Amino acid sequence: MLLGAAVLLAAAWLRGPEYDEQYTLFLTAGNARPAWPSGPFPAAAVAAAQAGHAGLASIAQDLRATDVHPPLYFWAVSLWRWAFGPGLFTARLFSVLCATVSLCLVAALARRHGAAPARAVLLTAACYGFAYTGAIARGFAPAETLLLAGALLLPARPVLAGAAFGLACDCNYLAVFVATALCAHARAWRAAIGAAPFLALAAWFFAAQHGARDGQFPPFDLWHAIVRLAGYQAAAIFGGLPLYVDGPARIAVSLAIAVIAVTIPLGAMRASRTIWLAAAASPIGLLLLGAAFDNTPIELRYLSFGLPFIALLAARGRFRSLVLTVQAAGIAGLLLAPLTMQPARRAAAAAAPFTDAIALVPYGNDGVGIPGAFGIEAPPDLPLLLIRPGEAPVIPPQFQRALLITLSQDRDSTAAIPAMRKAVEGWRQIASEPNLEAYERP
Repeated sequence: MLLGAAVLLAAAWLRGPEYDEQYTLFLTAGNARPAWPSGPFPAAAVAAAQAGHAGLASIAQDLRATDVHPPLYFWAVSLWRWAFGPGLFTARLFSVLCATVSLCLVAALARRHGAAPARAVLLTAACYGFAYTGAIARGFAPAETLLLAGALLLPARPVLAGAAFGLACDCNYLAVFVATALCAHARAWRAAIGAAPFLALAAWFFAAQHGARDGQFPPFDLWHAIVRLAGYQAAAIFGGLPLYVDGPARIAVSLAIAVIAVTIPLGAMRASRTIWLAAAASPIGLLLLGAAFDNTPIELRYLSFGLPFIALLAARGRFRSLVLTVQAAGIAGLLLAPLTMQPARRAAAAAAPFTDAIALVPYGNDGVGIPGAFGIEAPPDLPLLLIRPGEAPVIPPQFQRALLITLSQDRDSTAAIPAMRKAVEGWRQIASEPNLEAYERP
């Protein structure tokens, strides 16, 4: 347990800020869509915009109007930030706490299903997707805690289990796949009584949000979806190890991980059917969801809800030491490898020496993910100029140097980068780093 908590804390501290986390910080600060100035402003204004405190009703209203997530996590983390402080690391600590509780629940489930508790906890904590979602400021970790609590309550207290499942769906809609599989297998129809009010709340939010991000995912194609699902499922367990090598070595590492992944179900054929169904629920559910809405909603973090159950399978298998060894390498990458992290922190570190420059930063789709992540990492007095879609930026004459922060993380930021480069036509390039280009007036 201590080792698992230490991994989660290290991930929360070491990993740079992420695009989606900025929605959490701005929303719970009462600035769901910040009104940034059209001219230069200091990077310190970004942290100031994330330091407020929104009421629960305001969060609910903003979510229904601007986002695609249910409210419970945001209400909880808003109270957490009000009590302990507004920073990103503080918000991440709420997820760390929830994930640590999840490890306790995994131990209890392991006892019930005939697996060694310590082994199951280690294999869960070493799942890349579990450690990742347990260390970021999003609603995956509390949803997983509630799912595991419901799984423990289900045989004896189905109504309470249903309430836990409903609350999990109020943290993240995708928790519904594991919850449905567990209830259907146990034939615990009384769980619907406990879940009903919480599912009604989730449905009320979903009805207002379901069309808010049309085009976020590519159209559904069954073969493409299966290939993508297999890759992300392996990555959720073992991390991005193939990313660290190139050429034939990448193919060899990928094949080795595929072979090791196959040993998990082969070594646990006698595991409880409940564990098998819970482990398979998220992948199958995502395929059905994609087919229903004609898109491919498959990402690594969406598979996190089945990982404790996959770890329970691995804990009963014969190759658990091999699985854990490879997982440990993936966790090392989670903590240390820049390839596994989003680029805002590296770009901000590269910008820090240019104290007399102005930084041109893509506004992005809605002025949240990119300006937020870069702004809270950049030097507080660094002037920022946000480049909105379709703009032809003009650099104020008092600046002799300009930094292009080439963070192309969404459609509009990608489109803004050519306009940023046009603004420095004829300037002399003095530095080039990943996600940063520095120019000086001739």
